[in-house]
Amino acid sequence: MIISGELLAESPLPSMRLLAKELRISVITTKRAYTDLEHDGFIETVPGKGSFVSGKNTELIREQQLRFAEEHLQKAVDAAKSFGINKQELTEMLAIIYNGE
Repeated sequence: MIISGELLAESPLPSMRLLAKELRISVITTKRAYTDLEHDGFIETVPGKGSFVSGKNTELIREQQLRFAEEHLQKAVDAAKSFGINKQELTEMLAIIYNGE
């Protein structure tokens, strides 16, 4: 949700305990996820206030978004090649899909 932009900078995140309860997982697992997100710069934790989406790491988020799109495009290219669809046809399909035609 952070990468997609659904959660904006400084948006509060649920407490670890609440999230663990909602997802029916261990608080330890939730803590590990929050720690990893903080380590990667996606969230910031303020003692006594909670965790929030970081406003500092827009470049990393953009890189993640590009990587996500690239992975999906690679799958499309691999499928196109296996079906004998050439680059021009694939480019035309992408333009049509991108423009919503």
